[in-house]
Amino acid sequence: MALIIQKYGGTSVGTIEKLRAVARRVIKCYQQGNQMVVVLSAMAGQTDDLIRLAHKITDNPDLRELDVLMSTGEQVSVALLAMAIKSMGHDARSLLGSQVAIYTDQLYGKARIHEIETDRMTRELEQGTILAVAGFQGLNDNGDITTLGRGGSDTTAVALAASLKADVCEIFTDVDGVYTTDPNVCPKARKLAIISYDEMLEMASLGAKVLEIRSVEFAKKYNVPIHVRSTFTNERGTMVVAETKNMEKVLVSGVTYSKNEARVTIRKVPDRPGISFKIFRPIFESGIVVDMIVQNTSEKGITDLTFTVPKSDYRKTIGLVSEVASKIGAKEVLGDENIAKVSVIGVGMRSHAGVAQNMFEVLGKENINISLISTSEIKISCVIEEKYTELAVRVLHKAFGLDYEQRQD
Repeated sequence: MALIIQKYGGTSVGTIEKLRAVARRVIKCYQQGNQMVVVLSAMAGQTDDLIRLAHKITDNPDLRELDVLMSTGEQVSVALLAMAIKSMGHDARSLLGSQVAIYTDQLYGKARIHEIETDRMTRELEQGTILAVAGFQGLNDNGDITTLGRGGSDTTAVALAASLKADVCEIFTDVDGVYTTDPNVCPKARKLAIISYDEMLEMASLGAKVLEIRSVEFAKKYNVPIHVRSTFTNERGTMVVAETKNMEKVLVSGVTYSKNEARVTIRKVPDRPGISFKIFRPIFESGIVVDMIVQNTSEKGITDLTFTVPKSDYRKTIGLVSEVASKIGAKEVLGDENIAKVSVIGVGMRSHAGVAQNMFEVLGKENINISLISTSEIKISCVIEEKYTELAVRVLHKAFGLDYEQRQD
């Protein structure tokens, strides 16, 4: 008997018929002798509808109450799935994040999981009950409902798999696996049979939307195998697992892009100890994630500082930074929302040179200017003008031998 965690996204449970189809799939797996925990997102579009309702009340909804409101979407999904499974002759029970319980920190809207109690789930599973658990939500130390941020149901599923020591965590979505790049941008993209945690972490953080980054972090930390697959077929998808030596034979595994980026530049910043802390402290305290940071060479005690943030946090960041800039005596704050980040990723980069040279050469031949560069052991990212995104992805995909026809040869 295996313990299987399955997670279904909003498009997978978007209608009653789709919910019934999920129930049938879960029951089929259960009848094969497996214990089943099913994590659900809200039905497609429901979370956005709830947010719109909140903004009809006020332009600036209270974050605590917004979490209370948004968590109701998953409550609907799990209750309906439990009803569907019961109507098909099997015992099922829905559980909210507070009932499990999934304990988080105090950060409403972007809470992080601290601990998960497993006693109740274990008892229910031992009695043969199929559990439908609400994704995306938890409980803080004050007993308040919190939400984990967009994509948080992936994190719920993998965290449950880690806590329950599940055999596998299956992430069901509207795509049939992890591809070398976005097939909508590059028709020659290929589905990967297997990918390492580190590669998936980079892809998730750099724009690939198949898995939420925190779910991969949990999986890597607790060695949880993730199977990314389609809700609408029975085909095998992509396994996300620990790295093996064979993976290093492939130089580049994928090309990602993100248009959810904005660039902020502070000009003529006094170059002295403690200034960077003063600039970034209010940003970090606001829960804003800073990505690339580049500081120019100091000249006469003055420098320019450039960094990127999510586009959704751009206006807030500009406001925070402008206030700090006036206090520290910087000249001005500039910003640009019309940028994109393209990246090449592969564990093979650890043992092969020349990837950066090839990337820069390919982009240069297409007259695509690079404004920022960042690297790690297994990735190289470049910030470019947004209008060149799709072209950059296609030429890099071909240059690194990822096109379907090239691989077939």
